[in-house]
Amino acid sequence: MQTLKHYLYFAVFLFFFSCNVSPEPINYGSDGCQFCKMTIVDKVHAAQIVTKKGKVYKFDASECMLHFMQDFDTTEIALYLTNNYTEPEVLIDATKATFLISKNIPSPMGAFLSAFKNKSDAVKSQKEKGGDLYTWQTLTAKFKD
Repeated sequence: MQTLKHYLYFAVFLFFFSCNVSPEPINYGSDGCQFCKMTIVDKVHAAQIVTKKGKVYKFDASECMLHFMQDFDTTEIALYLTNNYTEPEVLIDATKATFLISKNIPSPMGAFLSAFKNKSDAVKSQKEKGGDLYTWQTLTAKFKD
């Protein structure tokens, strides 16, 4: 009976600590994009998905993440992350970001898509570079078309 109790404690321990739902650092220049298979080198446009089981998918651009989602069970996704345009290499919650599509800001896959943590930064960049602003909801709807 004592041994069974130890196994149960161990099983509970494994359950709680085996699924670490958190982002992983992107190794620029060596990690590959899950969608297009290009090496991730752009430090302002990379993105990442983390599933509820802790599996991490890395992308060289937000547009690759959006295309990947079209053939993926999104109910399994815990985190949608994208780099903040104003802070290279800093991942932010994509669902709370403001996105800018501007022909004057190239992104790795040609969608001209950049993410901003603060809407005010996105508006400022829009005034300087032109383009259209999107929320996560409007952006995902645009990419479904």
